[in-house]
Amino acid sequence: MKYFILCLSLITLMFQSVFSLENENLTIVRPVDTKTALVNPQMGWVFHYYDNSIRNYGSRLEPSDTIDDFPGLTVIYLRIPWSYLEPEEGRFNWSYVDTPAQKWLDKGLRIAFRVTASESRGYATPKWVHDAGAKGYFFKRGEIVEDGSGGSWEPDFGDPVFLEKLENFLRAFAERYDGNPNVDFIDVGSLGVWGEGHTYASTRKNYPFEVLKKHIDLHLKYFKNTLLVANDDFSYQELDYSDWQKILKTSGHKLPPKSRIIEYARQKGLPLRDDSILVLAPPRHYFRQDMAQLFWQNLPVVIESEHYGSSKRNNAWGDGSMYVQAIEDYHASYASIHWWPREFLNEQIKTINDINMRMGYRLFPIEILWQSEVETGQPFEFGMKWSNKGVSPCYPGGFITITMKDEKGGITGVFVNQSFNVMSLAVGSADNPPVQEVKSVFSFPENMPKGNFDVYVSVGKNDGTPVIALPLPDNDSHRRYRIGRITVK
Repeated sequence: MKYFILCLSLITLMFQSVFSLENENLTIVRPVDTKTALVNPQMGWVFHYYDNSIRNYGSRLEPSDTIDDFPGLTVIYLRIPWSYLEPEEGRFNWSYVDTPAQKWLDKGLRIAFRVTASESRGYATPKWVHDAGAKGYFFKRGEIVEDGSGGSWEPDFGDPVFLEKLENFLRAFAERYDGNPNVDFIDVGSLGVWGEGHTYASTRKNYPFEVLKKHIDLHLKYFKNTLLVANDDFSYQELDYSDWQKILKTSGHKLPPKSRIIEYARQKGLPLRDDSILVLAPPRHYFRQDMAQLFWQNLPVVIESEHYGSSKRNNAWGDGSMYVQAIEDYHASYASIHWWPREFLNEQIKTINDINMRMGYRLFPIEILWQSEVETGQPFEFGMKWSNKGVSPCYPGGFITITMKDEKGGITGVFVNQSFNVMSLAVGSADNPPVQEVKSVFSFPENMPKGNFDVYVSVGKNDGTPVIALPLPDNDSHRRYRIGRITVK
């Protein structure tokens, strides 16, 4: 109990107006944050195992190296061209994703996908789609190559042949992964170069709202139980590419925070991601923090930094503090490991640790008090003060549970406060997170044993199953945390 201050005293005045505990025989616990990185649902570091190429960025890891020492790693991101997964129509090669996925699923982590239809090289859309008559364009960066020499191929994203073949693929993709508990989210990645929704680095062709909507709707048609994510760059289809030049060249060019397609995505329950963090040097280090304000109160926000090495070469990375600031400005739940992970970990451990203290949600019991001795025939209370020290709500939600164990570690009592959901904990600044008082009144079952028991606190399902990791010591290895003792008479 070295991390706790335990006090047996009269209840203080600040509790008298809230809790009805008698002013005697109380245990008051004020935990100290262990400063550990948390691995929790719908938040954390996202490692780009595949990115631009199947050789980036997991290929330098030994098969046995699952970077377990990377604090806060929760998701393995598999961004892969459609052509790898369906090399021939109706014939699939899922081994490309199953092989890396299983290494981390064995560790209790999750996976996420982006299947792209346009990349910087070759055919991201399978060539057989082109050969079936789908319209498209050969391109070099930023221009269409009319004769097709030396360029990559990008489909016309509104072409009916392309959309028919894409729908067939999404149907097969969803049969494997829709509702799969191992999958954290899936990007709507079938539109734009790199799956980002824009064509600035490819053909620079604009597509109308109806085409953008079609790609979202196709994903929604088949993925009914898995979180789908929209890219902020969908909105650039609503701009002339001359506006892109203004954005890239001037820090004062303001983008409207709303767009028709982004609003549609939000209405359909798709979270937002921004893939352009620290692509350019400050003060142009990112552009869409205003758009994120439309999402984060109800939906997680994903931010992806520029490839770490490229960001350094562009003098955009600096000391990493702007990545930390992006977490604050976007209220981000996820951040990317967008580079060779060992190099990134070795060089940016301070940035990683700083982000881990704020990214997503960080639930913390500031104070817990209860009567040290209780009788089985009487109701008993726990008074608590909780805060969320992260930048986003706890989207999965959860309920506070008190568990009692005997001296052999056997569970003797489980008591769930179903009247309070931790999702409602507000977020604030790192220095002054809002505090909420929670009163829990429980009754013992008739078969409750008597004696002296250890008291544990946890957050999870309404049946008492722990789910959410807390930054507390004395973990029983099942996300219950010992906070003290109680005597049941």
